[in-house]
Amino acid sequence: MDSKIKVAVIGPGNIGTDLMYKIRRSQYMDLALMTGIKPDSEGLALAGKLGIPTSLTGIDAILENDEVQIVFESTGAKPHLMHAPMLKEAGKIAIDLTPAAVGPYVVPYVNLHEHLDEPNVNMVTCGGQATTPIVAAISRACHIRYAEIVATIASKSAGPGTRQNIDEFTRTTAQGLEVIGGADKGKAIIVLNPAEPPIMMRDTIFALVDDPDEAAIRASVQEMVRNVQKYVPGYRLKVEPFVDGDKVTTMIEVEGAGDYLPKYSGNLDIMTAAACAVGEVFAEKLLN
Repeated sequence: MDSKIKVAVIGPGNIGTDLMYKIRRSQYMDLALMTGIKPDSEGLALAGKLGIPTSLTGIDAILENDEVQIVFESTGAKPHLMHAPMLKEAGKIAIDLTPAAVGPYVVPYVNLHEHLDEPNVNMVTCGGQATTPIVAAISRACHIRYAEIVATIASKSAGPGTRQNIDEFTRTTAQGLEVIGGADKGKAIIVLNPAEPPIMMRDTIFALVDDPDEAAIRASVQEMVRNVQKYVPGYRLKVEPFVDGDKVTTMIEVEGAGDYLPKYSGNLDIMTAAACAVGEVFAEKLLN
């Protein structure tokens, strides 16, 4: 364990608990603390059973722990807006899984290398993590004037946080398509599907482009999918990119790993998997 970077998770809800299981498989990170504020937290109880130190004092437990160097924030936007300056002052790197977006948007294998010196990075949204890589891949092959994504997720995998922040989700995801994906203009739509049994997360990506080369677009997208699969094994190309005039259409599906969340909750799993991948890179950098 001495060769690993000590990390902490604040917010032991569904996201934080699933993240806990992923961090335990990390090559470079040691989960040294799981902290929250609710005594009846299932996440804290599970962490305790696994021998992970826990606390009910929230951010204070992290600030008092000099060994922790990386903090995964999975509480909410408002708490992180308060926590961010505290973590920065304490010299701890924050990986933000909330909509707060204090730091720059980051998607592994797309733009993480540009932000390795940042004290705080934001994981965009689940839709952003799933679709921005595809938009970026298309953008490598041709200029994108407009990109639109439709994220369809199981209603059961959309908790209160998701439902209360639909507008924020669409706005942030659209910004990700532009800032990271390279589209001139982006738009995002989310659909909560109540079907039983619950469906897997599926995202349809449309792009209006200049001078499309279908073979080049397909090759670029396929390469990107292989890269994303390195940290999200259940990330699949459901419909190969095809060109109709100046419009490119493709679809992906995301199946969760089933660590803590159900496999149909690919929308949540891709957030925790991406955050863990980002933490791994930061931790390796700290070790070197």
